[in-house]
Amino acid sequence: MRILLLGSGGREHALAWKIAQSRHTEKLFIIPGNAGTLETGENVSINPSDFTAVGRFALDNHIDMLVVGPEDPLVKGIYDFFTGNPSLRHIAVIGPSQEAAKLEGSKDFAKAFMNKYNIPTARHFTVTAENLPEGISFLKSIQPPFVLKADGLAAGKGVLILHR
Repeated sequence: MRILLLGSGGREHALAWKIAQSRHTEKLFIIPGNAGTLETGENVSINPSDFTAVGRFALDNHIDMLVVGPEDPLVKGIYDFFTGNPSLRHIAVIGPSQEAAKLEGSKDFAKAFMNKYNIPTARHFTVTAENLPEGISFLKSIQPPFVLKADGLAAGKGVLILHR
């Protein structure tokens, strides 16, 4: 198989390392990749959020499977871009649709989803500028530590743990 992996972080390095070990892997390309992924495949200097360029590369290089590591292209809809395009839909895409990626891309959406379907989750309250007094009251009603999460993608940096 000719495989295209999107991403440039440690997660993608681990994925590339393992994918390269498969006897089914004929060729591995990584967009954009990093120094570690150079050891396992061929890095390609394309912006992973430029779906048109990624699709063109996939077609030009006879890609059989696209593996999407980072959340950003998933939240932006790369799965839907590939599966909705007649010339790309034959390429297997490993990653969720844009709608399903909302679970990762929005903490507020994920909490509402868990509530709707009775999935156990910690007590929570979504705070905006408009309801800040209610948010403060909520914090006063629970015991620390408090976990504050930014809604949206924050590249693993959107969480604060406050002990008082």
